[in-house]
Amino acid sequence: MSDTEHLTTGSTKPIFPDDGVLRLYSMRFCPYAHRVHLVLDAKNIPHHNIYINLQAKPDWFTKMSSTAKVPALEVVKEGENSVLIESLVICDYLDEMYPEVPLYPTDPLKKAQDKILIQRFGHFITSLYKMLLDDKRELDLTDLITDLEIYENELKKRGSKFFGGSKPGMLDYMIWPWCERFAALKLDDGTQAELDPQRFLTLLQWRDLMLQDKAVKIFYLDGETHDKYMNSRKAGSADYNMLYHAAKRTRRE
Repeated sequence: MSDTEHLTTGSTKPIFPDDGVLRLYSMRFCPYAHRVHLVLDAKNIPHHNIYINLQAKPDWFTKMSSTAKVPALEVVKEGENSVLIESLVICDYLDEMYPEVPLYPTDPLKKAQDKILIQRFGHFITSLYKMLLDDKRELDLTDLITDLEIYENELKKRGSKFFGGSKPGMLDYMIWPWCERFAALKLDDGTQAELDPQRFLTLLQWRDLMLQDKAVKIFYLDGETHDKYMNSRKAGSADYNMLYHAAKRTRRE
């Protein structure tokens, strides 16, 4: 999927076979869209991927999606006006409609508790993106550390490999996109920011196990790649097609 071009103003809407397959409108570096990719891949749900240039969106996309944001999921089998938005809404829909690989706990209380932890992770998201988008000359990890301690303690209390038990569940996948992007954080001297291996032993073990997960591997990008994209965004010209152009160069060589 890295060699897919992002469609822009003037692009025509892709034509797909009348196969009833879901269509996901996404952006390769969007962590919210990343959530949906993880769920689709974890559940082995067939889908078409369409990448959108968010700085110059195609006219047909702005008419199709009520917010003109990604992710947007077109549920083709439901006919017109069947486009879902918001990553958590989409992922919850997928978990209910494709129950063969359940991602939420079956116990209502545990499911509600996982949803609370997903919502609470929003503070970490805000803090991380603030750091990734500034000049990072005065990098202070205090807020991030405080937020992550909640999940370190929670996973330790559960005593399982993943928040979902023996394999990743919805909570694991909903927080992963930003845990992956943590590797893009650089300290003042240019070295990668790291978590204290003693303080975050359980969470670091979880990170290593997540990197072995099939769904995570399919969409994974390393910290250097995320950092390169974020630098292009900070410079005012987000390079959405960075991976697409790199793939084209590789094919020519």
